[in-house]
Amino acid sequence: MTTSADARQMMAWIEAVVAQGIRRPGYPADRWVEGWAAEELRRLGLADVRLEPVELPYWEPRHAELIAGDERYVGFPLPHAAPGDVDAELTLDGGDVRGRLAVSQLDLLRMPQSGFRLLATSAYDPEGDFDTLEQVLPFGARFREVMDPAIAAGALGFVGLLTGFPWETRDYYVPYDAVARPIPGVWLSGADGRRLLARLARGPVHGRLTVDVVQHPVTTHNVIGTLPGRSNEWVVIASHHDAPWASAVEDASGIALVLAQAALWAALPREERPHNLLFLLTSGHMAEAAGTRAFIARYAALLERTVLQLHLEHVARRCIAIDGALQPTDEPEVRWWFTSRIPALQRAVAAALATHDLRRSLVLPPDVFGPMPTTDGAYFHPAGVPLVHFLTAPMYLFDSCDTLDKIHQASLEPLTHAVADIIRTTRGVSAAAMRAAVSA
Repeated sequence: MTTSADARQMMAWIEAVVAQGIRRPGYPADRWVEGWAAEELRRLGLADVRLEPVELPYWEPRHAELIAGDERYVGFPLPHAAPGDVDAELTLDGGDVRGRLAVSQLDLLRMPQSGFRLLATSAYDPEGDFDTLEQVLPFGARFREVMDPAIAAGALGFVGLLTGFPWETRDYYVPYDAVARPIPGVWLSGADGRRLLARLARGPVHGRLTVDVVQHPVTTHNVIGTLPGRSNEWVVIASHHDAPWASAVEDASGIALVLAQAALWAALPREERPHNLLFLLTSGHMAEAAGTRAFIARYAALLERTVLQLHLEHVARRCIAIDGALQPTDEPEVRWWFTSRIPALQRAVAAALATHDLRRSLVLPPDVFGPMPTTDGAYFHPAGVPLVHFLTAPMYLFDSCDTLDKIHQASLEPLTHAVADIIRTTRGVSAAAMRAAVSA
C-alpha cells in the first residue's frame, strides 16, 4: 500500500514550518503553525478539526552578556531564568559560590550503544552498528537541572560554558521545562568559555552579568482532528508543534509524520481504520509538555477507551563535528521506540522495524530512563495509556543548527509505513485488553 503523503510532500510540510522562523510557544511562527496545521488536516479530509487553548509562560530573550574584568562576552540566556544585573566575583564549579557568579562547564553525555542495547527488549541492527557506535546526547549529566546546584548553593547568577560541545555554539535551549528560576543565567560558547577559563586561571575576576528577557502568560493551542473507524475506541497519533528554534528535526519532522498518518488513513474507507483515529499536535513541549498535560486532563474518558497512543518525534540525521561545525552524514540517528510492556505490541513494533528496514532502532520500555519516556507524550505513561513513542536524540536537538539538512529524508516514508503497520495490528483489540496485557 502506498501513502498519499510521500517523502516529497513531507519535506514540503517541514520546509513550510521551518520557513516561519523561531517557533517557541506563543511566538508568531508557532501561532502560524497552529492555524496552518488545522487547515492541512481539513484539506486532508479530517472531521471535527479544532484548536483547544493551552495556557503557559511566554519567554523571549533580548540580551545577555558578561563583563569579566576588562573582557566582554555575549551569550544566550538560560530559558526562564530570572532577568537582572548581578555584580559579583566569578567562581568555578566546586568552589564556594555563595554570593557569587557560579561558572560551570558542560560536557555532553556520550553513550556506547552496546550498553543501551542491554536495556532494550529488542533491537533492529542488522549491520551490528551498536557494537561500536557511540551516541552523543543533547544533555550533560545534570540533564535540565544545569543551574539548580548553583541556586541551592546560594549563587547570585550562573555562567554556563559550552566547552564540551563538539561544535561551536552558544544557542543551547536548556532547560526547557519553563520553570522560573530565581537567578539570571547565560550560556557562553566553547571558545568564549575557554577564554574565560584562561582569565580565571590568572587570578580572581569580578564580573557583571546582565540578562534582559520578556516573560508573561500566553494562550497557545493544541491542534486536533479526527477520523471515524470501525470500532468505537481510539488510537491517538501525536507530536508537538512548538520548538526551541526554527528547528527542522525538533519537531517540524514530527508534524510531518502526524500529517502523513492523517493523509494515509483519510485515503482509506472507514472499515479499514481499526479504530477511531485522533490526530494531535500539542503546544508547549518547551514548557514541560503543557499541551500533552492539558489534553490528558481534558480527555480522561476518551483515554480510558484508547487502544494505543503513538507519539512521533525527530527524523534525524547523525552528524559528525569537523573543524567546529556539524556535518550531516547519510546515516540515521539512533532510533528509540518506547513501547508499553505488552508482549504482542512489542512484537508488532519489532516486526514493523524489520519489515521497513528501520535500522539503528531500539525497542525500549517506557520507564527505562526514569518514570516516563523522554518524549513530549511522556505523561500518557503514568495515565496508564498503552503507547508506542518514536524519538531520536541527536546532539544538536536544542541548538539553532537544527536545520533542514539534518532531516534524514530516506526515513520519512519507511517510518510512515511502519507506524501504520503497528496501528493495523490493533484491529479487533480493545483498550481493556491492551491494558490487561501489560506485563509486570
